Amino acid sequence: MNNAIIKSMEKKHLLFLFILIFWNISIVNGQENTLNLRVDDNLVLYQLKGGIGASWHSLVKDIPLENEKYDYPVRFNNPRGSAFAGNPPLSDTVAWKQLYRHARWLGLNFLRVELSQRIYEPEQNVFDWENEEMQVLYRILDWCEANHADVFLQQMWGDVAWNAFPGVHPLLSAPKSLDDYANGITALLEHLTLTKKYSCIKYFSITNEPPGGTWGYWWCYGSGSGSVTPAWKAVRETLDAKNINIPLSGPDWTSLPPFDTAKIDFDKYIGAYDIHSYGGIDNEGEVILSDWSRWAHEHKKPFFLSEFGNMNLGWGTDNPGPKSFEAALSNANDVIRGLNMGVDGFNRWSFTNRGDIDGQWQLVRTYDTEKKEYTADVTPEKEAYYGFAVISRFLGKYASVVHWQTDWCIEGVKPAAFKNRDGNLVILIVNKKKKAVKLNLTLLGSLGQKPYQFYQITKEMVTSPSFRLDPQKTITGLNKQKTLELLPGSITVLTTYNLKHNDLGIME
Repeated sequence: MNNAIIKSMEKKHLLFLFILIFWNISIVNGQENTLNLRVDDNLVLYQLKGGIGASWHSLVKDIPLENEKYDYPVRFNNPRGSAFAGNPPLSDTVAWKQLYRHARWLGLNFLRVELSQRIYEPEQNVFDWENEEMQVLYRILDWCEANHADVFLQQMWGDVAWNAFPGVHPLLSAPKSLDDYANGITALLEHLTLTKKYSCIKYFSITNEPPGGTWGYWWCYGSGSGSVTPAWKAVRETLDAKNINIPLSGPDWTSLPPFDTAKIDFDKYIGAYDIHSYGGIDNEGEVILSDWSRWAHEHKKPFFLSEFGNMNLGWGTDNPGPKSFEAALSNANDVIRGLNMGVDGFNRWSFTNRGDIDGQWQLVRTYDTEKKEYTADVTPEKEAYYGFAVISRFLGKYASVVHWQTDWCIEGVKPAAFKNRDGNLVILIVNKKKKAVKLNLTLLGSLGQKPYQFYQITKEMVTSPSFRLDPQKTITGLNKQKTLELLPGSITVLTTYNLKHNDLGIME
């Protein structure tokens, strides 16, 4: 072994020893539980092209699978997940008013609204604009229009036998005729934008979770094979011929698929990128988000996290994991990491959900899973509802993410900061650790001398019968360092807003 190699190894050993000593000194000094955070509101990193919301389904009917009829059946007993049956009956106008109130209080300003081709074109060139599920769709879009919420309109699947490949279950099949498929979507968007005059529809996704991710629809061509890209092309060209300028979004893959330029053969047909995440976003997930957002932004297009949740905490039938406060902490972590990695909009799964089909994903309770009937009142699922509200109520549409820095990172603790278009600053911090963390906060920008309201929630707080999402205290002089406490398992907000519990969430 020559002297150069030996000296190189000695240097590496010395570097490792230095890092080890520094780490031990940090532990002795308590730095593993101290976050020195500096936020500069003058340094804007990017502006969101959307906001924050949750999936709101228009689908109502439970359709028998009849798998025995098909050579290529669906693969699970519940292939549609819980993308249906979560809303109160149309006849219950009181419950719908309550649902509207919750959506407005939460500040849901970027909603993924879902439908299927079956509800508007059950037979080829036979359109039904007045059935029950279309009426539900109108009711949701009416609220979005009245409250200036942007809509990411999602066609989940076709589910029409007339355009399925022979022997393939309609829920699983790619469309046999792309022309008919594109004409159907164009008729839908013409009806919604020209006849019904909805201006809230900002993006359209032609199918949920197509091939390219790990699960989804559009996966079967019978004995043949194919790609979803020609469908994006056909739909875009048909829309353009009718002067319908709503951008298509894709690829809508799940779950947190790594970015691969070799798979991107559809860029010219879409106007936005979106993917889904269901494992909780970690450091590796941040890299994936960064890769997608960088590509999208370089191509002058937004990048959305159009579904997110954490199935590692439970899912299926009536599993309560998705509505737990642990899930709320995971969701907050996902939003914060997404803001730091360039995500333009967020859509939690889901706003309404029956809760006994694919897990209890709902923010509000509309259905009694024991009695198997819809409830008379729409009430919050407290842990999920307030765990989401502490972010959604403050994140307005088209907010600008601003720069922050720390001396070191603490595993389980994540900050983000943004300014809404009205100039108000919001700082978000999640502490997933089981220990309290000391926060030394300094504001470097022009808003440092303003008073800030301090909000913090834990599981114990939000489950208290008397809980209200009011500010706990006012903090001044943040242009100089202030020390605060991040409780174990907490979500914290510091903001120039003075938003009381009875106030509505920020929309714009």
